[in-house]
Amino acid sequence: MQSVDIEALNQQIYIESAFVEKLNEATAKVIVGQNYMIERLMLGLLSNGHVLLEGLPGLAKTLAIKTLSSAINAKFSRVQFTPDLLPADIIGTMIFNPSQNEFTVRQGPIFANFVLADEINRAPAKVQSALLEAMQERQVTIGNDTFSLDQPFLVLATQNPIEQEGTYPLPEAQVDRFMIKAKIGYPTKEEEREIVRRNLKGDFEKIEPVVEPADILRARKTVRKVYMDEKIEQYILDIVFSTRDPKAYGMGDLSHMINYGGSPRASINLAMASKAYAFMKRRGYVIPEDVRNICHDIMRHRIGLTYEAEAENITQEDVINKILNTVEVP
Repeated sequence: MQSVDIEALNQQIYIESAFVEKLNEATAKVIVGQNYMIERLMLGLLSNGHVLLEGLPGLAKTLAIKTLSSAINAKFSRVQFTPDLLPADIIGTMIFNPSQNEFTVRQGPIFANFVLADEINRAPAKVQSALLEAMQERQVTIGNDTFSLDQPFLVLATQNPIEQEGTYPLPEAQVDRFMIKAKIGYPTKEEEREIVRRNLKGDFEKIEPVVEPADILRARKTVRKVYMDEKIEQYILDIVFSTRDPKAYGMGDLSHMINYGGSPRASINLAMASKAYAFMKRRGYVIPEDVRNICHDIMRHRIGLTYEAEAENITQEDVINKILNTVEVP
């Protein structure tokens, strides 16, 4: 009976995930390579999770987000984070209207489907905290009024990992609300040749919307239907719990390296993103490779390292690799 259900689910997902290919084709008209980055942005889109892109300047982080937003018939806004930014610059504020002799709400750029927070670590904590309510509750409070944000709503943020002057570390509470933290690398030589040629030519294609917001919302419901076996659930829990108590999983050498492990959000997001990844691969069930493929992106910003680990140049990547190589795969 179960195999019949999965077969029917497979067919449904194969049909409903067709728009993913359309989005890939649309973004490829502007973005050369960077398939990993586009894939992670899509994962966030399908999982209703915010995405943080970390990479050096010039790697098309902002362009990729703008291009993906253009391919979806939705409202897009961009906020350039700077040290003098105020919370009201993001969420909006109360403005006195002399003609009506009362205060009215002027909504900020947060009222969009896709909000690009460019160089998010350049603004102080007061501004970062203004995003928290919107990211978690999908609502904004201005004065005495609370406004629900349109769906889909996604915060897509970028940050530069090398230039620390004039930057502020993101508060842990906010970092944890990003479902995915993707580290973006350089393109290959062939890809960069194509990038140079396109820029010298100066003839960039205009992206037309190929997907409606309703398609995204419908796909999110279907993603939740993707079948996940109990063994896969247990595998996800073992990965997350091993960051909290490495000794229990035969990794005592990690105990002095991990200051704190993944929160329950790590388990939720790892499960949700695994389903979304299976959906993108046009499959109706999750396999262990789905979990392993996206594990680094879900976990790297949720593991706190000790000073001892940092002194030994141990990174979150090293810890996650050790866990994936040790925890038994179902």
